[in-house]
Amino acid sequence: MNISTKKICFIGAGSMAEAIFKGLVEKEILPVQHISVTNQQDQNRLNELNMLYDIQTSNNAVIKKDLIKQADILVLAMKPKDAESAFQELNPLLNETQIIVSVIAGLTIETIQDLLKTNNPIVRTMPNTSSSIGLGVTGISFSSNVNEKQQQLSLEMFDAIGTTCVVPENKLEILTGVSGSGPAYFYYMMEAMVQAGVSGGLSEEQAMDLTKQTILGAAHMVQETGEHPAELRSKVTSPGGATAKAIEALDSHHIHEAVQKAVYASAEKSKEMGEMIKVSLVK
Repeated sequence: MNISTKKICFIGAGSMAEAIFKGLVEKEILPVQHISVTNQQDQNRLNELNMLYDIQTSNNAVIKKDLIKQADILVLAMKPKDAESAFQELNPLLNETQIIVSVIAGLTIETIQDLLKTNNPIVRTMPNTSSSIGLGVTGISFSSNVNEKQQQLSLEMFDAIGTTCVVPENKLEILTGVSGSGPAYFYYMMEAMVQAGVSGGLSEEQAMDLTKQTILGAAHMVQETGEHPAELRSKVTSPGGATAKAIEALDSHHIHEAVQKAVYASAEKSKEMGEMIKVSLVK
């Protein structure tokens, strides 16, 4: 089973849907004629995507039905507020061989099954924003009836926009805390570093360039050496030196604990949002 032979229909035309099919198109994993995108109303957005990627787009009711019925993989990428009406539309069109992939944050496999009244194989995913440049990480969980070949197809899809991490569904919230919200933690740190540089007399451009290259280099060091961040930190922290003093300042403000609390807070909020979605949809 090879993904290049499959037809994928994206239901929802937002930035995450675009990140996925952009990766599939640019890496030539899937022919453009095998990709279709639908949404509820925004024809201008669909026209834009058609021009950019030469994929089939439509929000015409008749054409949408055909695209959905013909698809081997359906990607649920609509906003949570649009899920109820979209699911009602989907329900009578599904066939049991289709793989359903969800990128809707917080929506559990069980809730999707209940809403669609289906036993189709379901893949729940949590990509992050770096997926838009092909450097994302996607957490993936499978319903019990997703077979090995279907799992492989799903992994091929998301490998197009970065790396993948398969976890049990009850670990997706903590994964969200680490990688889903994770880019924002580093932007926050970068923001503070740039501000410090400017306050110390560097130009905005200099401070930004230095910060960008520093965080990029640090990430590559971890990736290339395979060493734990703690080991690398130790290597560059000479006793009594400037870096040691900086780490001491961070420790005095309990930054280590604060970051862990941030991860847990994100995970808890993700779980809470999922419950809210479930309550609003399952009536």
